[in-house]
Amino acid sequence: MLEALKEEVFQANLLLHRSGLVRLTWGNVSGADRRAGLFVIKPSGVAYDRLGVEDLVVVDFEGRKVEGRWNPSSDTPTHAVLYRAFESIGGVTHTHSVHATAFAQACREIPCLGTTHADHFHGPVPVTRALTPSEVREGYEVHTGRVIVERFRELDPAAMPAVLVAHHGPFSWGPDATASVVQAVALETVAEMALRTLQLDGRRRRIPDCLLEKHYSRKHGPAAYYGQRS
Repeated sequence: MLEALKEEVFQANLLLHRSGLVRLTWGNVSGADRRAGLFVIKPSGVAYDRLGVEDLVVVDFEGRKVEGRWNPSSDTPTHAVLYRAFESIGGVTHTHSVHATAFAQACREIPCLGTTHADHFHGPVPVTRALTPSEVREGYEVHTGRVIVERFRELDPAAMPAVLVAHHGPFSWGPDATASVVQAVALETVAEMALRTLQLDGRRRRIPDCLLEKHYSRKHGPAAYYGQRS
């Protein structure tokens, strides 16, 4: 079942591991087949150096296991909420990468201070509210997804393909599993840049709107001209 998608998600998880964004088993990637109403995700707690494509787990958009010998990632309910809410996405990545997680633990958004950030994210990367005690006790992973969706009520998940969950860490997404990993790499990079910039100058203001719009539009939207046309 979904053999091509399994291979894609397997390779995306290996890419995530090679990127250095995950330590131990602190991360996962999933990829969706919307026509089938299913997604493929890394199994819970399986080390990356022992992970095989046959270990991946198929679940439905409610997070229920459909195929696989292992339990899916404990973050599966969060992925499922995101797939149901953000219809344009086809891949989700979760990490505890150091610099992005530092902002999440501080409950601070990542400010857009320069053009590298603007190339990938249309403005500051948002942070969710903290979960309530009852949300932590009852359906913790589901409520993690719900606070992300709540934070995006007035945001476009295509223009802002990442979020910081307060006290927890980052999630990113894209049109497929590999793209979601690319966004995770970009997110960690701009988080480190922002942290170092604020260490040099804690009063540094955000990038001027004209530069934000120019750099974002160079890569995204109908007027994009960065890269090569296929």
